[in-house]
Amino acid sequence: MEGQLEAQVAEDDLGSRLLSMPGVGPITASLLAVEMGDGRQYASSRDFSASLGLVPRQYSTGGRTNLLGISKRGDKHLRRLLVQCARVYLMRLEHQRGALATWVRGLLIRRHSNVVACALANKLARIAWAIAVKHTRYEAEPDGLTA
Repeated sequence: MEGQLEAQVAEDDLGSRLLSMPGVGPITASLLAVEMGDGRQYASSRDFSASLGLVPRQYSTGGRTNLLGISKRGDKHLRRLLVQCARVYLMRLEHQRGALATWVRGLLIRRHSNVVACALANKLARIAWAIAVKHTRYEAEPDGLTA
């Protein structure tokens, strides 16, 4: 069954583009493609991420905004898969290059690895939305550091 799923995702245009994302495998790519469609029903990447429950809950009063933990609303299976993709990325962080890896390393200095995994899952959801809407592939940007 896994081979058939990989073949279907490879044939699908959006699925094959989502496979170019770091840490994303055929199961996550197929679920993202089904959940998101062409991505046009979401006004922004934050809206898509919020539909999965990966953005912080907001408690605002009197002009003060407090950001709480992630909302955990939406599709829990897809959210769980994206967090798992983020954990795989974190496990292989020493082999990763680019601006995303630099951003993750900076977060790990300041935050716990579980918080960083949720933040990276949020970023992966936003990247997936951008890939779907702009009809592009994921390409790691250079981090600007020279070796």
